[in-house]
Amino acid sequence: MSVLRFLLGRRARRRWVHLILGGALAMPYVLVGELVLGPVGGSANVSGSFPLQLLAFVVGLPLAALTSLFPLTRPLEAGAVRWLCGVDEERLAFGPARTRAARARTAAWFTLHLGFGGIIAGMSLAVPPFAAVLIVLPVFVWLRDSRLGLPEVLDQGWALALAPVVGVLALLALTACAAGVGVLLARWAPALLGPAPEDRLAAAEARAADLAVRNRLARELHDSVGHALSAVTLQASAARRVLDTDPEFVREALAAIEDTTRRTVGELDAVLGVLRDGDAPGTAPAPTLAADLDGLLRRTRASGLPVTARVDVDPGALPPVLSREAYRIVQEGLSNVLRHAGAGAAVTLLIGASDADLEITVENPLVEVPASRAGGGHGLRGVADRARLLGGCSRAGPEQHTWRLYVRLPMKGSASA
Repeated sequence: MSVLRFLLGRRARRRWVHLILGGALAMPYVLVGELVLGPVGGSANVSGSFPLQLLAFVVGLPLAALTSLFPLTRPLEAGAVRWLCGVDEERLAFGPARTRAARARTAAWFTLHLGFGGIIAGMSLAVPPFAAVLIVLPVFVWLRDSRLGLPEVLDQGWALALAPVVGVLALLALTACAAGVGVLLARWAPALLGPAPEDRLAAAEARAADLAVRNRLARELHDSVGHALSAVTLQASAARRVLDTDPEFVREALAAIEDTTRRTVGELDAVLGVLRDGDAPGTAPAPTLAADLDGLLRRTRASGLPVTARVDVDPGALPPVLSREAYRIVQEGLSNVLRHAGAGAAVTLLIGASDADLEITVENPLVEVPASRAGGGHGLRGVADRARLLGGCSRAGPEQHTWRLYVRLPMKGSASA
């Protein structure tokens, strides 16, 4: 059963079609070879001479190798190999051959495809009719007297009896040749049509760049939306508790909720604009320490979280990239307190400079260490990623009776990070 699948299975039939297409592509080159060899054979038409036809086929193959240098050759051949030969898409290169080595491999593949395809296509045209005649020859003896060019040995009885066997063997040989050559081409295709080392490197760099963008967007979504949800939840909870006793606080909480959600929707639109194909990024500016530190502290305090902040640097003098990443780090530090310590936990925020580094410290009293903090959440990993990308460092954890987040960021070299 496995032998029949190898010879006549769906994949084998598709590869046979691929070879016949190669033979069809070889025909124009064979015709050019016949025109070249016409004067050599003493006639303008060499179709009557099999040796000259074979020589014309050989002459046409170098011409095929030259025309394979066109940019579309490799994409078209790779597509045909993928669909007809069953080669995985990841093992093929679908772009034009750019380097000399890639063009040489493409020329070698195109020559092999047309060469083997021409041979198998010729056999596919000649062998089946001849085999059919041999198979029915004992029944239709009059075929021996026709002008089919049958060998004289078939006039003998033993040869006539063996003719059907020879016919069946000829069909099996044709099928085996087509299947075997199809397997060889499928094995050679990744080496000749596959990506070169430089192509793989470029693809890896593109995937790494795409992954970096996705990770950055994930951090932005986590920090902005996560902080907003934590703040809004606590603000709404605090307003509900004092709804009847402190209307002024309720108004401030509702105003803070409105401001927080409006800003977060703008940031969310900016991030989603990057994710949508063909859409321009949103127009909401990325928040920075210089632009929104006071607003961030105000909205956090409106959640019922007392924040004591000391800023010993001028936020407006920081490089834009550093100011933006520092804002997100401060935002995440305050969000952690909102999520894990809850409203009422006193927070101390320190932003200063030491040895040309920006230092950010967020501290709050530690009542107990929640289990979720033991391994660090996505937010703390995001803080570590931001610090590492800027060449800095971070650490977070309990210190005596205090939960402490400390981040150090170099201020030099951050302008173009």
